[in-house]
Amino acid sequence: MGMSPGGSKGRATLSEINVTPLVDVMLVLLIMFMVTTPLMQQGIEVDLPKTSASGVDLSEEPFVLVIGPDQKMTIVKNKIAMAELRTKLKAIFEHKKNKQIYIQADRKVDYGFVAEAMAEIRAAGIFNIGLLTVPKDQ
Repeated sequence: MGMSPGGSKGRATLSEINVTPLVDVMLVLLIMFMVTTPLMQQGIEVDLPKTSASGVDLSEEPFVLVIGPDQKMTIVKNKIAMAELRTKLKAIFEHKKNKQIYIQADRKVDYGFVAEAMAEIRAAGIFNIGLLTVPKDQ
């Protein structure tokens, strides 16, 4: 009747591991990582203030770089060329505790020129750069 081929009456144990659930879980994890990885690579570097009140340290007068409509730069009423901006700023800010600079650029100045000035400022080791503007209602 219901005899096993080997003649033994007991059941044979199955010694193989079923890997199908493992493969399913690994595929789900792989898809999740593939979807979330591009989201982690995008971002904008923003230096947020640490306090709710923002303003200029009153112990020192703010350092302002003025860029006129003719793309002439002025620091404390002294004209300066783009080629010497980095070395002058390094010398000025070498012993200053507050390494912060404000750019006051005319509306007619090309954006590329202002971006180039900001790159030179950063190359001089000054990373706190502010842009001075006039409120819209004035």
